[in-house]
Amino acid sequence: MTRRLRLPRRSLHLQLTLLYAVPFLISGVVLLAIPLLGTKDVVPAGTGLPGVQPQPDQRLTTSAVEIAIMVVVSLVLGWFVAGRFLRPLRTITATARDISATNLHRRLGRTGLHNEFTELAETLDQLFGRLETSFDAQRYFVANASHELRTPLTAERTVLQVALADPDATIETLRAACHEVLALGDQQERLIAALLTLAEGQQTPHVHTPVDLAEIAAEALTVRWPEAERRRIQVDAAIEPAPASGDPELIERLITNLVDNAIRHNTPGGWVRIHTGTTGNHSTVRIANAGPVIPPAELDALFQPFHQLGGRRTGQGHGLGLAIVRAIAGSHGAAINAQPQPDGGLDIDIRFPTPSAVRWQADAPPVVAQPQHHGVRI
Repeated sequence: MTRRLRLPRRSLHLQLTLLYAVPFLISGVVLLAIPLLGTKDVVPAGTGLPGVQPQPDQRLTTSAVEIAIMVVVSLVLGWFVAGRFLRPLRTITATARDISATNLHRRLGRTGLHNEFTELAETLDQLFGRLETSFDAQRYFVANASHELRTPLTAERTVLQVALADPDATIETLRAACHEVLALGDQQERLIAALLTLAEGQQTPHVHTPVDLAEIAAEALTVRWPEAERRRIQVDAAIEPAPASGDPELIERLITNLVDNAIRHNTPGGWVRIHTGTTGNHSTVRIANAGPVIPPAELDALFQPFHQLGGRRTGQGHGLGLAIVRAIAGSHGAAINAQPQPDGGLDIDIRFPTPSAVRWQADAPPVVAQPQHHGVRI
C-alpha cells in the first residue's frame, strides 16, 4: 500500500506574501528588461579583430543581480506587510479560542480601526452572546427537568416505603398505595411527553400538511367543554376557516395547550373567548381568558419552560404549556402576540402564514365578532 505524499498546507500568511511579492517582482523584471531589449550592440565595420569574439554585455549580469536582490526584497517586504495585516486576525483567533475553551462571558471588543476585522469581532461577540444565552437556558432547562422528574420518583419511593414499613398493612391500604404510585407514574409520563413535545416542537417540521385551525380548535373545545362547565367558565367561540400548513399533530398540541391554559388558569365563573379566521396573508387563532392579573414584566417569562405566574406552582402542570406553544409556533413560522388583560387573564393571538396553494370553502358566519388585537410580540 503506497502512501500519497501530502504537501504541507500553505498558510494565509504565505499566500498573502506571494500575492504581494509576485506582482512587485514582475513589475521590476519588466522595468529592467525594457532597456535591455531596446539596446543593440553594434560593432563598426572594419574595427573587428580576427579571432577575437565580442565580450558579453555587463549590463545583463548587473540586471540579473538586481533581479535576484529584488526577489529577496519583495519576499521580505511581502512577508512583513502580510504579517501586519494578519495581526488583528491572529488576535481574534487566539481570543476566540480562549473564550470557547474557558468561558463565554468574555468578548473580543474592538480590534483597532473600524474595518472588516472589527466587523468580524462584533459578529463573533454577537455569536458568543447567543451561545451564552443558549447554554444558560439549556442548563436551566436540564436542572428543572431533572428536578421535575426526580419529584415523582421520590414520592413513589416514599409511598412504597411507608406501605412496606406498616406492620398492620391491609389489602385496602396496599391497594391505595398502588393507586397513588400509578397516579405519580401518570404524572411522570405526562411530564416526559411534554418534554418530548417541546423538543420536537423546536425542530423544523418534516411534514407540511394542509390543516384548518378552525377544525382543530372546534375539536379541542368539544373535548374540554365538560371541564369548562365544571369550573362554571363561559366559552364564546367565533370559528371561521383558517387554512395553515405544517405538522398536524404539533399544531393540534399548540391549540390544545392554549385551550387548556385558558381553562386551567381561569377564575371560577370566568370566561374564555376563542376566534379563528384569516387576516390578510395570515391565518389566526386567538384565545383570551379571564384570570389573575399578569404584570407586563412577567409576560415573557410565562413562555419560558418551567415558569408559572409569580414563580408559583399551583399543582396544575409543570409550566411547559406556553413554552411548547412558542416552540411549535416558531418552528412553523407563526408569530405570537400576547397581551395581559387589564382585569386579569391573557390574550394570545397566533398568526400562521396562509398556504397559497390550498383553497378553502367558507363556513357559516362567526358567532361572536372579535375586535382587532394589538399585543406584545414574544
